[in-house]
Amino acid sequence: MAKKVAPKTKIELKIVKLVKARRNKLNRSQSDIGELFGVTRGYIGQIEMESSPSMYSFDQLYELAKYLECSMKDFMPDNPM
Repeated sequence: MAKKVAPKTKIELKIVKLVKARRNKLNRSQSDIGELFGVTRGYIGQIEMESSPSMYSFDQLYELAKYLECSMKDFMPDNPM
């Protein structure tokens, strides 16, 4: 019997939404992010899907902050959730 993997937590969803908003603001595509990490656009799409458990690592968030010209703090919610 396959183990069911839970979708993202509230904080993970918020982080993904903040990364995506910054990515869109700078007109960067999922393909651009995939190229940065050596993965497919489809994998970045999975990360951005609410129902998928795929998530950025802290190292990837650090690289994204450099690439998207911001701070890792910009990917965190302002208030506790």
